[in-house]
Amino acid sequence: MPRDGRRPREAAVVRAQRALRGKDKREPTPPSVAGAPRRGSHRPRAVIDVRDVHKTYHMGSVPVPALRGVSLRVERGEYVAIMGASGSGKTTLMNILGCLDTPTSGVYRLNGLDVRGIDEDTLSDLRNRFIGFVFQSFNLIPRTRAIANVELPLSYGGVPRKLRRGRALEAMHAVGLGDRLNHAPAELSGGQQQRVAVARALVTNPAMILADEPTGNLDTHSGAEVLGLFERLSAAGRTIILITHEEEVAAHARRVIRVRDGQIVDDSRNAVVTS
Repeated sequence: MPRDGRRPREAAVVRAQRALRGKDKREPTPPSVAGAPRRGSHRPRAVIDVRDVHKTYHMGSVPVPALRGVSLRVERGEYVAIMGASGSGKTTLMNILGCLDTPTSGVYRLNGLDVRGIDEDTLSDLRNRFIGFVFQSFNLIPRTRAIANVELPLSYGGVPRKLRRGRALEAMHAVGLGDRLNHAPAELSGGQQQRVAVARALVTNPAMILADEPTGNLDTHSGAEVLGLFERLSAAGRTIILITHEEEVAAHARRVIRVRDGQIVDDSRNAVVTS
């Protein structure tokens, strides 16, 4: 019988949904919250594989290029800082890496999965499974206990209550807040709130943590605590992408990528600064 209802890009959607259901045998089993990713017998796939990505916005009829042929590969376990001034394309690149926006052209594979042609609902599921977000403004729910804030991504994913509570506890202990489980955000310092946000990012065992200016709202001491936490997570094998405009923050990453006028102009290794 003819399949009149099939959309041209349905195959990409089906592959994504199969991966999300855990039925794709090629997809690795997520590691524990505190531990390093498991090692296979072959070279692991890149967490991020961007090839010749362009992004053009339109101001009326005028095209405004934001990214101009960006190619980038990030391996599992890397700690990368992406830097750029306002208008450099840094934020557009971050939105594409976080599956919050899509390229005009080019290829983006997240943890081996080509995200082109995937509908918004499935893309949302991909974000929930593969990416742990940490934002400058924490984005915690007021008047909600820290442990409940950490559970939220698992709630959205339909994880049973007992299982999500256990994983949230593990994540809270991993960021050193096992004694702050029942505190509301207003009862926590800025640094503690950001560590709750990091625990929330960890709880789904994501392929990567994408941190957007995570120290921007913190004092020097609290910022150092959060950067120290990222260093420990990196040492344990976590993949971390840090978006920042501050040189002293980028100095904590092992690799720094600089963006200007929609292109990568420098990609270099760092002498790591420890806190």
